[in-house]
Amino acid sequence: MAAEIAIETPLQDDVRTMVAALNATMMPLTPREFQFQLTVEQMAEPTVTLFVAREADGHPVGMGALKNHGAGVGEVKRMFTLPEVRGKRIGARILQHIETLAREKAMSRLVLETGEAEGFEPAWRVYERGGFTRCGAVLDYPDSGFSRFYEKKLS
Repeated sequence: MAAEIAIETPLQDDVRTMVAALNATMMPLTPREFQFQLTVEQMAEPTVTLFVAREADGHPVGMGALKNHGAGVGEVKRMFTLPEVRGKRIGARILQHIETLAREKAMSRLVLETGEAEGFEPAWRVYERGGFTRCGAVLDYPDSGFSRFYEKKLS
């Protein structure tokens, strides 16, 4: 059975564990000062909606969030799937849920920042297959050379 994806609170122990796994994955890939991670508490703010993918036994295997910046702009944040389920299109499905919610909220543009280093290739593929195109720096992110930026126009 395919993983089920639903909106959940990040304030759960198993989600905290998955966030810690994501953070540990990012640490060796990008200098810390160029990692723009939302904490679990920030993910629980009203402007952020978290989607969690769970296997039939309830074990979380992936997540992704939509942060509403207002003015029709949404940001994809904290995309992650556990290594053992990569290649099963869970990330693509989470991204589709984020896009659907953005459209429901009348957002006209989705943006995201991800790493620009070896190790990020699977993420780039998910975004590019999802219709995102590379763009210049977005929001207030620095154009440091350690980030890659994507956007998708929704209207």
